Amino acid sequence: MLSNLGAYLKAGFIICATSPIRLAKRVRRFQPPPFAAGIEIRILESDFRRKLWPVEEIIDHSGMGEGMIVLELGCGLGIHTADFAQAIGEEGKLYAVDMQPEMISRLQEKLSKQEYQHLGNIETKVASAYDLPFGDESIDLVVMVGVLGEIPDKDRALREIRRVLKLWGILAISENLIDPDYPLRKTTRKYCEQVGYQLSKASGNFFNYVLQFRKA
Repeated sequence: MLSNLGAYLKAGFIICATSPIRLAKRVRRFQPPPFAAGIEIRILESDFRRKLWPVEEIIDHSGMGEGMIVLELGCGLGIHTADFAQAIGEEGKLYAVDMQPEMISRLQEKLSKQEYQHLGNIETKVASAYDLPFGDESIDLVVMVGVLGEIPDKDRALREIRRVLKLWGILAISENLIDPDYPLRKTTRKYCEQVGYQLSKASGNFFNYVLQFRKA
């Protein structure tokens, strides 16, 4: 009973904290107010979010492992980039991709700090989800953390991801309720299955989940 109450309180807090941003994004005829982006970034970078959505869980449930070639699509500020690079080891390769040059610049600045100098397996790229700079069937794992809901043409992006994934590659989509663009699990599954993916593993709950897909 008490655990359920705690879950409800957590859900209520998250929804209230992000509801102004959700509303601004859904009312298309209005531009989100300038302060909205700053609030969203602070939420995404907060310790509270890390506790709600531990990166260790994302890594474990995404099927990430040593030696893999991983594409982190929509890496943004690189909240998880260093952890992903650490998880795949020196023999692995991590491509951190975002369509916004300013995000990649901030990530590069972060990675230039002394504490990240040991990570030599990260390559950053500015690119759209609709036109990925990778060859056919060249990527072991594409991981998207709180990204799918922000993409306008999801079919086009998912088809492009399907192109670069190896035959037995994995598309891992992670979502958390604290994200203003959070889609329900069934919605994410519908988006993926209608363009030729098959759900292979589901982890998590209503508050945060990771879905693994493979080519059908």
